[in-house]
Amino acid sequence: MVGRRRSWFRSSGNSEWIERARAGLADAFLDMDRRQSAAEAAVHASGEVFPERGLPAAWEPVRARCYDAAGAYLALTEELEAAQRDGADIADGQRRADAVTRQLVDAARAVDEFYRADQAGLEHAVAIVRSVPQLAQQVKVAAAAVRGQAADSEYADYPSVRLRAAAVDEALVTLESAGSGAGSGSGAVRAAANRLDAATKELAEALAQAPSRLGAANTALTSVDTRLSAVRNRAEGVGPAYSALLREFNAASSADLANNGRECQQAIDAAADALAGARAASVAKNPESALELTATARGNLARAEQLIDAVTKRLELLRSVREDPQDKAKAVRFRLRDAQMLAVSRGLAGEWGSVLDAQAERIERITETLSGRHPDYWAYVAELDAVTEFIAGVVDRMRKQAGSRRE
Repeated sequence: MVGRRRSWFRSSGNSEWIERARAGLADAFLDMDRRQSAAEAAVHASGEVFPERGLPAAWEPVRARCYDAAGAYLALTEELEAAQRDGADIADGQRRADAVTRQLVDAARAVDEFYRADQAGLEHAVAIVRSVPQLAQQVKVAAAAVRGQAADSEYADYPSVRLRAAAVDEALVTLESAGSGAGSGSGAVRAAANRLDAATKELAEALAQAPSRLGAANTALTSVDTRLSAVRNRAEGVGPAYSALLREFNAASSADLANNGRECQQAIDAAADALAGARAASVAKNPESALELTATARGNLARAEQLIDAVTKRLELLRSVREDPQDKAKAVRFRLRDAQMLAVSRGLAGEWGSVLDAQAERIERITETLSGRHPDYWAYVAELDAVTEFIAGVVDRMRKQAGSRRE
């Protein structure tokens, strides 16, 4: 009886069914696996070169679905193999085989849908990853060529050339490390290759510009020398202008300018020293140092000019105000009237009218301070300027307020 039962389980019909089921499952699994592998490689490439797109995270649910289907396939296949080997029967075998086959087909379809949704981007990423080794090699060859030109160039000691040559060396080391390090990916290699390419181009540009540096340095020397002479001439007027301020106006009107003459001369001396250093660098065929020193000289001369203007323009301003003190006040009152009209036209008089009216009283108080033999005209100007600035602030707030109401 037992022997007949084992013979029945090992019947050719049961074995044929299992064989067909296993073959169908294997076809579905291999098709899904092929599609999954291709998509996974493309997603990995996208993550390497376009991490900002976030495709690996979007791919994860599809990938998990494929793993679940593969797990179901392996489990059922193992049962089918055992049943075929031992002649055992499998309850609901056909139904289960059909269900796992559908699960594999559905997972493959999900892979296709994911891939087609961004097919162009995925294929572009794959193409880039495949091109990375060639890109890295091409960039290395180009860098070596330009680096060799820099080493053999008569301009090798120019600061711009030395700095950019060092940047190429550093970028090359980074690329080598990215290509050989454990776990290094195409994205890191590509980024390092791009940095080396950029550094190489900057070095090539520095070499191309180097021959013109000497001419530029000579031009700069002539320009700064002329400017130095002009500033020295102007500086001679600082002392007399400051004396006039002390003589003609309240001492408080020029207290903040007491050290301008000394500081101006210090700036001029510093400019002259920098210019002398620039000339020496130019003679030594080091035009880039000469250009840096002429830039320093220009900065010192600009500082000297500011100090000179602070004294001479103060004297000019105070004399103008003394000649017609009310002219300055009239200009501020005009601005105030404009602000008051704006408040009325925008329907803001209730909110800002009293604030602006208070400025009219403030102007009157300021004009009353001009008394005595030496009125403090500088304080007069400063206080009126403060009123002007306050009015401008109110006008700006009213315009913004009216604009927000229209919105």
